[in-house]
Amino acid sequence: MADAKVIPFDDDRSRGGAQRPSRRRSGGPARRSAERAAAAGDGPVREPGAADRRAGRTRGTRDGGARRMEAAPEPLPEPRPEDRPEDRTEAAPAQGGPAAPAPGAVPQPEEGARGDWDRRIAGGLAFLRRRLTGDYEVDEFGYDAELTDQVLMSMLRPLYEKYFRVTVKGVENIPAEGGALVVSNHSGTLPLDGLMMQVAVHDNHPAGRHLRLLAADLVFHLPVVNELARKAGHTLACAEDAERLLRRGEVVGVMPEGFKGIGKPFSERYKLQRFGRGGFVSTALRAGVPIVPCSIVGAEEIYPMIGNARTLARVLGFPYFPLTPTFPWLGPLGAVPLPTKWTIQFGEPIPTDGYLPEAAEDPMLMFNLTDQVREQIQHTLYKLLVQRRSVFF
Repeated sequence: MADAKVIPFDDDRSRGGAQRPSRRRSGGPARRSAERAAAAGDGPVREPGAADRRAGRTRGTRDGGARRMEAAPEPLPEPRPEDRPEDRTEAAPAQGGPAAPAPGAVPQPEEGARGDWDRRIAGGLAFLRRRLTGDYEVDEFGYDAELTDQVLMSMLRPLYEKYFRVTVKGVENIPAEGGALVVSNHSGTLPLDGLMMQVAVHDNHPAGRHLRLLAADLVFHLPVVNELARKAGHTLACAEDAERLLRRGEVVGVMPEGFKGIGKPFSERYKLQRFGRGGFVSTALRAGVPIVPCSIVGAEEIYPMIGNARTLARVLGFPYFPLTPTFPWLGPLGAVPLPTKWTIQFGEPIPTDGYLPEAAEDPMLMFNLTDQVREQIQHTLYKLLVQRRSVFF
């Protein structure tokens, strides 16, 4: 120890030999600490970069005897005004896109086809339950309003809308309340025109009125047809039933031509037959309700009647047995009606409430009113035929 030579610290700078390596500013100890930490099994430690060293964001800590370099947490930037919750506003939805929900709004389930079908199925099941339990009402004539609205009208509507493509005019001429007598022409070999007129009033009248038709005796003698006619609100074509319905405020439909109109040959199409003895006018006068003329174009051509097998009709008990270009030659296929284009127009009502009660017994007045209604229907038929472009379009 006595012989040891002490070398001054400054001598290293003056010597030309190897100099003591100076400590670099690149964080050599930190690198060695990282190597020692990796060797100890602590995993790789990120070496602080130059940017961190310049910013002075590293600090040394001791963990188990090894020095690690940990990045100091950076200060959070100040929120911009537009990022503050209190200043944030709803963004305008893109063109055609869905609108953003309001804050705090409870999301509602989307109404789609599945929801519609669920409601239909639920309604159908409820309808069947009422049918099976007898929880439904019919009036004294057998009219079942629920069955008519939900079943019978639904069965006739495709024929009305898609097959005959019916155009309705002047339905607002039927009063919104109270009784009214609708008088129409009759044609087509089979009485489809009455059913289409019933759908026209049911689906198009602003007040949702129902048309109660007066039918011939034959309708109520046929099986199945009898029950369906009663359920749909039809009743026997007699003055007593018609007057009772009118006094109750119902809309009643009558076709005074009867079998003479529906069974006339195709050569006499759109020529009105005799309107009986004016019984419908007497009924309207007694009830004090207006008479609404109705003209139907398109029904004459659905079954062009070119012949009448009278002998066969008497055997079967029918008023006529039609021969058409397709029936009976094509069998059941010949019973399919031709898809003609229909127009139903309701004319201006003819009031009757201004007459005295004994006016219903005046034959001259009944004749004049009957002729007025008939002429108005015939004139409207000619006008609609002139306006029609084609039988089928």
